[in-house]
Amino acid sequence: MTVHFIGAGPGAADLITLRGRDLIAASPVCLYAGSLVPEALLAHCPAGARIVNTAPLSLDEIMAEIKAADDAGLDVARLHSGDLSVWSAMGEQLRRLREMGIAYDVTPGVPSFAAAAAALGAELTLPGVAQSVVLTRTSGRASAMPEGETLTNFAKTGATLCIHLSVHVLDKVVEELTPHYGGDCPVAVVWRATWPDQRVVHATLETLETAIAGEMERTALIMVGRAIGAQEFDESRLYAGDYDRRYRPVGTHPRFPESA
Repeated sequence: MTVHFIGAGPGAADLITLRGRDLIAASPVCLYAGSLVPEALLAHCPAGARIVNTAPLSLDEIMAEIKAADDAGLDVARLHSGDLSVWSAMGEQLRRLREMGIAYDVTPGVPSFAAAAAALGAELTLPGVAQSVVLTRTSGRASAMPEGETLTNFAKTGATLCIHLSVHVLDKVVEELTPHYGGDCPVAVVWRATWPDQRVVHATLETLETAIAGEMERTALIMVGRAIGAQEFDESRLYAGDYDRRYRPVGTHPRFPESA
């Protein structure tokens, strides 16, 4: 018996890996985070599968479901939204499974920041503008932020910031970022990326609070940085005609002879 932790993607039912889909189809038990995972994914479950929405359950209750499946020798598909590597609460479940001697594996999914960037049609790491992306959030009831992991400290880097679970403290976000990025810095807020009711708001740090005006819920993702919507940036050397690289040595392409 194995518990298959599966990243179920940001919302669109077809944004799941083939591996994830096949594991769901092969698992007689499916535990899914119903508050964020689309029910359409449950169509992949085999006929007669035990399907449990874990949104109202405690960790102990979730582990009891897994233990029951283990006792019966039934594989479990454990679905979490986005990708499991960040803010998934997977770590505490894996720790319990190790203590219980229950086997597990992990299948990655499409993270919400990538889905939001796709909605914007944006590359978050533009040459000469930004080459780093910071995934962060502000303190909340579920988890406090460690000392040093502040918006101010991250803003000092000039990186593209993807700020999760923080639209309810928009004034704090604007206050901490403006001194480092400037009031004219581009911002995009993406709510429920890839869901049918996806919404996108473009603004600057100076106009952000007015542009949002309390319309979006906490699941909105705030993206801040000069790479958002930038048109003036350097071209990468990766595809330059005179760039010698392993798969395209200088002089091998008829349009770019070595002597050019």
